Amino acid sequence: MRDIAQTSSPADSDQEGEAPRLNRRQAAKVRTRQKVLDSARQLFAERGYEPATIRDIAKGAGMSTGAVFANFQDKAELFEAVLSADMVKVAETVRAAAASESSVKARLRAALTATYHASIDQLPLVQAVVARSWFQPVAAEMRTREAIKPLVFVISDTLQTGVREGELSQDSDVHLLCELIYDAFLSNYRRAAYDGWNVEQLTAHMSKQIDIILASALSRQ
Repeated sequence: MRDIAQTSSPADSDQEGEAPRLNRRQAAKVRTRQKVLDSARQLFAERGYEPATIRDIAKGAGMSTGAVFANFQDKAELFEAVLSADMVKVAETVRAAAASESSVKARLRAALTATYHASIDQLPLVQAVVARSWFQPVAAEMRTREAIKPLVFVISDTLQTGVREGELSQDSDVHLLCELIYDAFLSNYRRAAYDGWNVEQLTAHMSKQIDIILASALSRQ
């Protein structure tokens, strides 16, 4: 590739770094895939995993079930694709929210509050993620963990920054703290699903949980 770039014309060089153009067939396939993803996202968010059928997803996308299966092996793969795409977008929002604060606790609160804001209207989708984690095959579980990595990374990175800056003790177990905070964050969705908690209530509860979890890790200096 490097040799080709060195011998290309100036006109070609101007276009270096641009994504390759798609032909009509490729562009149509991309549009079809996106329509399926959009329809699936809406139905998973409204109904959860099990009640959202491939037939209804195809109908929402305005195409046949065959077109859905031409792009995704099954509903599980489609669900994972929706989750992965959504988590990338959420992670961008979460990183920006965390960056707007200075202390470890404030950054964590801002990041997790932003996540609640981004997902509170899609509780059936969140419930589906949690429910499937107990019954899905190991390979699917590994893919789900990979999908949520962007959010987990923000939590971990915030904690590591706290250690570097001396706000948290140097011997803090960052991995364990990250796991405890993420598990507490995820468990709070039950309050929203069954007790009608809003984002403000979730954030207040999460703040108390963060205080307790980090209490032993705060630097004594």
